[in-house]
Amino acid sequence: MIGPREALRLFRINRILLRHGLDEVILATHLFRPLRWITYISPWHWFRRNLPSSYPVRVRLALEDLGPIFVKFGQILSTRRDLLPDELAVELAKLQDRVPPFDGAEARAIIEKAWDCSVDDVLDEFNPIPLASASIAQVHTGRLKNGTEIVVKVLRPGIERTIRGDLGLMYTVAHLAERYWKDGRRLRPVDVVREYEKTIYDELDLQREAANASLLRRNWIHSEMLYIPEVYWDWTRPGVMVMERIYGTPVSDVARLKAQGVSMKQLGERGVEIFFTQVFRDNFFHADMHPGNIFVEPSGRYISIDFGIVGTLTTEDQRYLAENLLAFFERDYRRVAELHVESGWVPSGTRVDEFESAIRTVSEPIFEKPLAEISFGHFLVRLFQTARRFDMEIQPQLVLLEKTLLNIEGLGRQLYPELDLWTTAKPYMERWMQEQIGVVGLLERTKRNFISVADQTPEIPLMAYRILSTYDKRLRAAEAGAFGDHGRNSGHDKAASTSQSVRALGGATVIVCGTLILLLGPGPWLPATTGVALVAGCYMVGALLFFSAGRQV
Repeated sequence: MIGPREALRLFRINRILLRHGLDEVILATHLFRPLRWITYISPWHWFRRNLPSSYPVRVRLALEDLGPIFVKFGQILSTRRDLLPDELAVELAKLQDRVPPFDGAEARAIIEKAWDCSVDDVLDEFNPIPLASASIAQVHTGRLKNGTEIVVKVLRPGIERTIRGDLGLMYTVAHLAERYWKDGRRLRPVDVVREYEKTIYDELDLQREAANASLLRRNWIHSEMLYIPEVYWDWTRPGVMVMERIYGTPVSDVARLKAQGVSMKQLGERGVEIFFTQVFRDNFFHADMHPGNIFVEPSGRYISIDFGIVGTLTTEDQRYLAENLLAFFERDYRRVAELHVESGWVPSGTRVDEFESAIRTVSEPIFEKPLAEISFGHFLVRLFQTARRFDMEIQPQLVLLEKTLLNIEGLGRQLYPELDLWTTAKPYMERWMQEQIGVVGLLERTKRNFISVADQTPEIPLMAYRILSTYDKRLRAAEAGAFGDHGRNSGHDKAASTSQSVRALGGATVIVCGTLILLLGPGPWLPATTGVALVAGCYMVGALLFFSAGRQV
């Protein structure tokens, strides 16, 4: 049910849509279609000012007029290339947070409330004029008592209430669209709003953003390719974040970077390497790497800021993604189709041959171009669009990955137009796959998995003793039964008892030896290949001995 406040807000939205010539958006629904004739007698239809002829441009301008929350929604919606026409997605990606700053005195009051003390007790200097202002927060500069230059990020006053109200309205409109719009069920607007809700609320917690920054900094602490500013946790709160102030050239200022002697080729290739390292090595990637969040030092090292949106992949997603990309590079479309089914990205009942044919139809025209002209990001977009025809459920982490890859690729080619992302990325993925499925990778995974049961390692001798005791009791009982029956075959039973005990003891000993080899790991004394073979052999022999001993009982 729409209340008076929501009704008033909905009226304002419709008025803005009409002003930008988007009345067809309103009148295209089944609910308002009977009123379409009104447009031909309405003053706004005949006397409106000249409008851009492009529909996507009008949508972007309308969202900018609707306010910062809708701008943010448009930015996130632009990442759903699997849902939107390409020209609309490209236009929405141009949305920028052009939000007037709120008063510096009000920002100071918010900070003091969060710190429970005066700003002057913590800072030697605080600039009330914001360095930057966006839809969710704005940033002020300052200096700590020890002389460290910092930036203080402060949430906008009342922003949570504004977001809650606008989200309620978005849900109302989404439900109406799903009910009355012919494409509503296919595009699932309610799910899109739900995804946006999670993202926007995550960005409201600056402590969460600070934690993201700390982890990224730890992953790249000694890197010459990427620098993450330090978080000052003593003064970071859910509504206030304090970080080291950084200095660098905006990555979009190519002329200035060239004047500083920065290699554009190296910068473009480093961006690709940073992305794939975050995705595959760290499994934690910065998912908002647009040019406004990236700076460059004179040495050519990247500096990254704004960590409200990050992405992670499961180990399975990592492997399937790498295998997919490598299979695409080899044009092995059958394998690509099989991987989509194996990963669960498409339903298990999907016909692999039909899916393979659809992928080939999309892929072959792309591969006719020179590799340097192929867009990796747009290729993933086309793949997801094709997979949706086979009921692929797009996972949020894959959407973030797609968005980040588009940003990285666009940025890389802005810096170095000849950048060949395929050639740059392929060796990295091949090396990663070898590390994951090769001998060393197998041993490393085994060691990682063993950590979960490492606390039981001291119990292995006791467990072996208990197993042998159990076998001994059962054997004694079997012997007693044999003697009680007829007193025959005692020699045979004793021999069987001895054989069984020896096998059980041997199995326990071999398993303990395998465990010790696993704990010591490869080194100068034991090559990795030999270590894997020994561990696998010990466990296999131990299991066979236990199994054969058990069958004799």
